[in-house]
Amino acid sequence: MAGEIKRLLDQIIQQRARGDELIVQTTQAKLIFKGINPSRFTSDSPDEPIIIAKIKAIAADLGVNL
Repeated sequence: MAGEIKRLLDQIIQQRARGDELIVQTTQAKLIFKGINPSRFTSDSPDEPIIIAKIKAIAADLGVNL
């Protein structure tokens, strides 16, 4: 199923930001620092299990429940 990575990244950003644009930007920056660039993934991006596992680990580090 394509788009799982995009969905997970969107969930992380939405849960942390809660509509605050500044927090959206800082969360995106944190993801980039951790090796995941959210703008690189679209709903058509193939789901790579290694990337999904890394995103789930980052979510746990950020205190986000996926």
